[in-house]
Amino acid sequence: MQDLIEYFISSPVALYCAVGVFSLCIGSFLNVVIYRTPKMMEQEWRTDCQLFLHPDQPIIDESKITLNQPASTCPKCQTPIRWYQNIPVISWLVLRGKCGSCHNPISIRYPFIELLTAGCALTVVSVFGPTVQMLFGLVFTYVLIALTFIDFDTQLLPDRYTLPLAALGLGINSYAVYVSASVAIWGYIIGFLCLWVVYCLFKLITGKEGMGYGDFKLLAALGAWMGPMMLPLIVLLSSMVGAIIGIILLKIRKENQPFAFGPYIAIAGWIAFLWGEQIMKIYLGQP
Repeated sequence: MQDLIEYFISSPVALYCAVGVFSLCIGSFLNVVIYRTPKMMEQEWRTDCQLFLHPDQPIIDESKITLNQPASTCPKCQTPIRWYQNIPVISWLVLRGKCGSCHNPISIRYPFIELLTAGCALTVVSVFGPTVQMLFGLVFTYVLIALTFIDFDTQLLPDRYTLPLAALGLGINSYAVYVSASVAIWGYIIGFLCLWVVYCLFKLITGKEGMGYGDFKLLAALGAWMGPMMLPLIVLLSSMVGAIIGIILLKIRKENQPFAFGPYIAIAGWIAFLWGEQIMKIYLGQP
């Protein structure tokens, strides 16, 4: 293991290639996570509701959905997807974006997420180099990509990902990987409370819920990784990104739809994670 680490330190090209290929595979897995996690949650909610409302009735018999079961199939013809049809990006290009059996179109979103994951991962490598910060930065990036697309699709930020992300941030910063332990703790607390206060004020004034609890937990997780000093920058960047993308979506959709804020918090958090200090120095006019 030590020899491998020394090899990557001495050979940046090998490090970039290894991380790029690995991240393409992770991107392929994230496609599964993004698609199946909401379905898994819905299945669990149905079971919980039935147990609460009709505890004496037998549970509805339906095959349990997990991240690895059932096997992936074409949504139209139900033909199992072979391993060689699951090679990131390459399989989509070889199949020309269609199912190998029924030629049903395969969304370009699948290779896009794979390439996005690899691109973001390589950016993390370029910023941190072969360090412990890089390794945890990759995990941070992968989770944020999954949360971004899940929330964009369903307006859900699953606790099963936001809470472990926060716990990991607090855990690694107990060893001061990015910030000190006390700074991480206050980042978590303030990150949760600042959006919670906005939520309460908005509900008090309008009688409506302006955002979901998942947004509080995601910002709290970002605070646990970066500390409270980055939170104003994250909120500002997320508002800017959300306004720009929101206007574009309104022009495209031509109708008002519920606005998922989580993706923009995640995007802003990733930007602040990599370049937050430089942005703050530029804003404050520091050399």
